[in-house]
Amino acid sequence: MRMFSNDRFYSPDGLHLAVETRNGAGEPPLLFAHGFGQTRGAWNGAADALAARGCRCVSFDSRGHGQSGRVAGGDYHMDQFASDLHALALAQPEPPILVGASMGGLLGLVLAGEARPAPFRALVLVDITPRWEAAGVERILAFMQAHPDGFADYAEAAEQIAAYLPQRRERKSEEQLKPLLREGTDGRLRWHWDPAMLAGVVRESERYQPRLLAAAARVDVPVLLLSGQRSDVVSRETVAEFLKLVPHARHVEVPGATHMLAGDANDAFTREIAAFIEDVYPDGVARPTIPQEVH
Repeated sequence: MRMFSNDRFYSPDGLHLAVETRNGAGEPPLLFAHGFGQTRGAWNGAADALAARGCRCVSFDSRGHGQSGRVAGGDYHMDQFASDLHALALAQPEPPILVGASMGGLLGLVLAGEARPAPFRALVLVDITPRWEAAGVERILAFMQAHPDGFADYAEAAEQIAAYLPQRRERKSEEQLKPLLREGTDGRLRWHWDPAMLAGVVRESERYQPRLLAAAARVDVPVLLLSGQRSDVVSRETVAEFLKLVPHARHVEVPGATHMLAGDANDAFTREIAAFIEDVYPDGVARPTIPQEVH
């Protein structure tokens, strides 16, 4: 079994992944997998709240993101990301509940449908279904591909995020932005992700859809699908298709939330996960108290 060391986890191909564990002795274990272009920081609010209520919460930066390693030569493939997630799940004291947003949810869906035994006790899919709305994904990719020359300062980066996420009331501070940006040798600030990652993952994403649909039909663990009412990535049509493939799944639409569901409505998001944990675990297993209010 691969072990954590100094907040690093080594993937099957030797790449280091930055990992953060909250309440390491707690139970049940939750493994958080972020979306494309995000970092483990996307889960801070939910992971803090659930760890405080007894859960072991493990979050990580996917390869090519945040503080994790980058692939030499920029040759990224979806199977690499899936292999990383599988290894992290197997490293937990027992099969974890996966909380996966967007890309993280799709990777979890593939593993839950294809790997036997399933590496997860249950799945929480955060605003993602095996088939997605192209316009929403194109909007995300356009943001990630913009500003290849970076930003002169944190204020300029904050302005771009505010334009991309107009539903957020507060702009990100410099401290909040530091984990999301890297300073280049030219002194300019660029996003944390490896730009070489974009071409490979985007190229493979469409080819992944038949595999995702087939995997979904084989998922036999409990599933909670959380979608944002204002999402442009998940729609009523894609949700309906998913629920036909996974008839035992439970779907909850979070009012007012967009595709960035955890950040838009963290309190509601966390309460739904806590309630799901109570449904998944039988009597006699330590479970968190459902939070009535999360700050």
